Amino acid sequence: MVADDSAVIRGLISRVLDAEADIEIVASVPDGRAAVSALQRTPVDVVVLDVDMPIMDGLTAIPLLVKAAPGIKIVMASTHTRRNAKITLSALSAGAADYILKPSAAREMLGPASFNRELIEKIRHLGAKLGRAVAKTPADAPRAVEAGPPKPLLLGPAPVFAPQIIAFGSSTGGPQALLQVLKDFAPGAHVPILVAQHMPATFTSILASHITRQCGVSAMEATDGLTLEQGRVYVAPGNFHMTVDATHTLRLNQDPPENYCRPSVNPMLRSLAACYGSRVLAVILTGMGRDGLNGCRAVVEAGGAVFAQDEATSVVWGMPGAVAVAGLCSAVLPLAEIGPRLRPYALGKA
Repeated sequence: MVADDSAVIRGLISRVLDAEADIEIVASVPDGRAAVSALQRTPVDVVVLDVDMPIMDGLTAIPLLVKAAPGIKIVMASTHTRRNAKITLSALSAGAADYILKPSAAREMLGPASFNRELIEKIRHLGAKLGRAVAKTPADAPRAVEAGPPKPLLLGPAPVFAPQIIAFGSSTGGPQALLQVLKDFAPGAHVPILVAQHMPATFTSILASHITRQCGVSAMEATDGLTLEQGRVYVAPGNFHMTVDATHTLRLNQDPPENYCRPSVNPMLRSLAACYGSRVLAVILTGMGRDGLNGCRAVVEAGGAVFAQDEATSVVWGMPGAVAVAGLCSAVLPLAEIGPRLRPYALGKA
């Protein structure tokens, strides 16, 4: 379902999505109230939900949509403003699965724009989480496609030494997961905590503010030249890779994206492996793609350890699944168990 107050935007998004063989538009509505009403009549797997709409805005609609269809996946469509970034982060905390930045002009949706590719990819991954994909027949009837059997996971040993730093990588579903995990283990931590979350500029500073308010720990968007302090959370800023040098100083750069991402998890973890060796504990949370795989390999080769979120509790098991299937993890855990498992390491009591 597409919910947007602009008929032009609804039409463009619907046309882009309906051209895909595995995606079907079942409803197109102008506001949140109409979305809730449509959901009561028509089964929907994924909603593309605008932030600003008359009658009922996207943030107000989220709990009603989730109540009407538990398990529904909501993608917030936001413009790149600080106000909408704040609303979008609140929407993720309220139950939205992901977000996408809308182009500033409708004409940018025409043709093979990056917005179109990103939206299609997000919807496919969120639909796959439901255990099926839609394959259109000539009669345009959906059918279920069974997911394959799970692959066995090979786990490595637990960390031998207490870590001197803990680093997180995450993407789709990451803000919600980060808030829960950090709340469970970060207060009173004796180590610096680094976060590379796939987010654009503006959003990352607001994420840091949310962490500070909700998790009982001091968090900030990283700036170049900061010396790491124990017990503080540093969030990689949008459009910059975040690394650490031999003097334990944060360095930011705009080297080419890795895995189409900047910030990317890989350069952060490679720098930590080079700087801290076996004293690194990397944690890969929910997210699309394979970003973090090469960085985790560097951490393990240096003697450090990797934890990953399990498939059942991940919004998308791309990033954590990649490191888990590669045999790089010491533990693959449900989200609720990650914070308590990290707590002794953060306090130096493991």
